[in-house]
Amino acid sequence: IGIGIDTTGSTPAAIDRNGTVLSLRDDFRDDPDAMFILWKDHTAVEEAEHINRTATSWGGMDFTKYSGGVYSSEWFFSKILHTLKNNKKVREAAYSWIELSDWIPAILTGNTKPEILKRSRCAAGHKAMWHASWDGLPSEEFLTAVDPLLKGLRDRLYTDTYTSEISAGGLSGEWARKLSLPLGIDVTIGAFDAHMGAVGAGIGPGSFVKIIGTSCCDMAVSSPTVIGDKAVAGICGQVDGSIIPGLIGLEAGQSSFGDAYAWFKDVLMWPAINLIDDKKLAGRLDENIIPELTREAEKISPGESSLIALDWLNGRRTPYADQKLKGVIAGLSLGSTAPAIYRAIVEATAFGSKAIIDRFTEDGVNIDEVIAIGGISQKSPFVMQILSDVLNMPVKAAESSQAVALGAAIFAAVASGYYKTIKDAQDRMASSVKKTYKPDSKNVATYRKLYGLYSDLGSSIEDILRKL
Repeated sequence: IGIGIDTTGSTPAAIDRNGTVLSLRDDFRDDPDAMFILWKDHTAVEEAEHINRTATSWGGMDFTKYSGGVYSSEWFFSKILHTLKNNKKVREAAYSWIELSDWIPAILTGNTKPEILKRSRCAAGHKAMWHASWDGLPSEEFLTAVDPLLKGLRDRLYTDTYTSEISAGGLSGEWARKLSLPLGIDVTIGAFDAHMGAVGAGIGPGSFVKIIGTSCCDMAVSSPTVIGDKAVAGICGQVDGSIIPGLIGLEAGQSSFGDAYAWFKDVLMWPAINLIDDKKLAGRLDENIIPELTREAEKISPGESSLIALDWLNGRRTPYADQKLKGVIAGLSLGSTAPAIYRAIVEATAFGSKAIIDRFTEDGVNIDEVIAIGGISQKSPFVMQILSDVLNMPVKAAESSQAVALGAAIFAAVASGYYKTIKDAQDRMASSVKKTYKPDSKNVATYRKLYGLYSDLGSSIEDILRKL
């Protein structure tokens, strides 16, 4: 009866006057800058820093106010500016830019013209500094102050945005035939995967949903009357309706979570990949190395190894985005084993999660429960238990292995009129809980001390890491 759309983000692409992504044209098909720029791309670090400097020095409104006060290299305008500066051909051909979450509904409904396609409130608010109080996107004066290359772009983007229970249009005849679905069924306004995943997990006021995969996205919602005009510092934005219509959606996250474990596995696998000719043997090692590390790491008590790690292997997203930061493992000795190092990395990702929750609660956002979704929440009781111990609160693992798609389906059910509100749909469709991990009291005090060392290590070494 309807199609819900979730995508990664910020994942923008340049489009021409017809709304065609440049890479889909023959003259740009082999140009990476003409393709969608994946959320994970950090090449726009310098542009993000320049946006942040300009925001606080140009003499007008600080347009990063509702983006946590720090604009990221992972986001919309940073990536656009980097592309415009470094690719003249794309710069001259780009009429406008579009998020993947806006492009897919536009394609499915046939509404691809930049002037008429509906833009996602979620994408615009969290990644493009959109806010109703300044009539949409940052002003032309500010964008031009950032760089003259952005002159005139604002008028070719958008002013209005829409929450995801609203239909972007009906499914076109072309796509109804391709998908074998009824002509004209509603296609929702798109949103980001983490935000819809939070809805699929049953988010509401007081809930903190962690989408744990290669990276980690954290979601919370708050009533406008509770949060008022307060801007929560150091997070990835607060946007009216970005998660649930009528509530302020708040986003944070870690630039690497599962990726940190995968990195360590790849380091250990180097000899097998490069020195062993037996590919089947190398494949068995690859499959079993994390499970075996986990079994051995579980035998190590918190604090036993004297190791502390920082989880910034792909930079830091929250608190206070800084993609120049890097990972650290401190306290290594000749007695440090691979399982001990692995455990320290797992603990670091949990400490990073605690730093985010502390940032929320320090600015008055109430958190009563933590709900985890994503592959790691389903597959690693070891990681989940350490997370519960470090946070000193129960962590619920959602039953659904596809909570993100489930959230998108909830929005489709409302956009199509089957349910009246997102809350109604959540009550009937949202995931149940597979397992609840409760903090082990004998570990909580130790982790409290170790978290203090994690915080001290990070604050003492940040400046050095930025220079490396």
